Amino acid sequence: MAKFLRSFKFAAQGITHCMKMERNFKIHLFMAVLVIINGFIMKISVIEWSIIIILLGGMLALELVNTAIERMVDLATEEFHLLAKQAKDTAAGAVLVFAIASAVIGLLIFMPKWLMMLN
Repeated sequence: MAKFLRSFKFAAQGITHCMKMERNFKIHLFMAVLVIINGFIMKISVIEWSIIIILLGGMLALELVNTAIERMVDLATEEFHLLAKQAKDTAAGAVLVFAIASAVIGLLIFMPKWLMMLN
């Protein structure tokens, strides 16, 4: 049981590191807070909350994985290597793809509510 609980500690340390050190993770956290506040203001449905939670969790998790890949590549080589660059760029690209998809879905959820507020 102690090993199991220790794994949560290690995971929390990884998240805390990203919260302190990774600019993009901080940006994603800030945006997540804005989305959550907006969700309460707009009184989104349970289904919409479920989608938002999946997107926010996925975005933060993918940013953590991207950071892990960057660290592993940096550990493997300090010199420029095309494959190292491609690994880091591809991981960053995965984050970008998910961020764009999340933004589009967020707009699909919130835009009708914002437009109704204007009328």
